[in-house]
Amino acid sequence: MRKALIALLFLVPGLAGAASVDTLKALLNQTTTAKASFAQVVADRNGKTLQQASGTMEFARPGRFRWEYVKPYEQTIVGDGSRLWIYDKDLNQVTVRKLDRALGASPAALLAGSNEIEKSYALKATGSEGGLDWLEAIPKTQDTAFERIRLGLGKGGLEAMELRDQFGQKTTIKFSDLQRNVKIAPESFKFTPPKGADVISE
Repeated sequence: MRKALIALLFLVPGLAGAASVDTLKALLNQTTTAKASFAQVVADRNGKTLQQASGTMEFARPGRFRWEYVKPYEQTIVGDGSRLWIYDKDLNQVTVRKLDRALGASPAALLAGSNEIEKSYALKATGSEGGLDWLEAIPKTQDTAFERIRLGLGKGGLEAMELRDQFGQKTTIKFSDLQRNVKIAPESFKFTPPKGADVISE
């Protein structure tokens, strides 16, 4: 099963101590760009692994990002500020839609959108677990694929995310090789459909 996850991150080092809503707001204020590698695992409600994937991501707030899956399949997700592009290399298919409609109350809106997080999410600190301090973000609207999102903060900043969907599945993402507030070429956030690709507009 392929799960196109549009999750953009901000990662700020040196976050010792308990996480809080104020910590999350500070992270958003302090980070304008970032790039990192990620490893992703999707499990069903019983904990059985359904999918494992890995790749790289980069973003420039607000609203521009590039999410590249490299294993076990190749998929590219690009937000250019106004549109969202999803390219499946195996299918040679591109899906494009308006960015504001695609994001909604999503992880991308939470982490790469504006700083007004609490308009879309109810936020609370949930304590320490597995060496990380956790925050929980619950969408205030029902038109989202995720029932709740957990953010794990450690010495490296945002080190993990857990996302639970309406079907009880849990997606866990762990980040590494972080670089924050680095210069990223504008071309990273542009996408041109490959020649011959099937383009679907929504």
